[in-house]
Amino acid sequence: MKLQNQKGFTLIEVIIVMAIVGILAAIAFPLYDGQVKTTRRTTAQSDLMELSQWMERRYSNGFDYRDASGDPPTLPFTESPQTGSASYNIGLAGVARDTYTLQAVPTGEQANDDCGTLTLDEQGNRGADEADCW
Repeated sequence: MKLQNQKGFTLIEVIIVMAIVGILAAIAFPLYDGQVKTTRRTTAQSDLMELSQWMERRYSNGFDYRDASGDPPTLPFTESPQTGSASYNIGLAGVARDTYTLQAVPTGEQANDDCGTLTLDEQGNRGADEADCW
């Protein structure tokens, strides 16, 4: 009786491939997650700068960042990104006649970002919980 040649993978080969895939996934996923957070943060920074320009246009028209009643103005948008699910909530932390501070507070999946709340004021001073976030 003649035995036929059987084709396929052995259990050891399958286990080795699974181990390699597991190691690659353990390395790749945190790097990918970090890049996604960086992209969301960059979008929030861009939105803060856009709102800063909007505030400066308001100031150039009446030399006051506030509304006519002396209240903080209503921002054109309050979430970053402007469409889709919010990663940051944007608002004014303080407004006076000639000063303001915009802030972007992380929310949702971005809430555990090391950079924390991003700020930008009328003089272009940028702030965050960590030093290298801007």
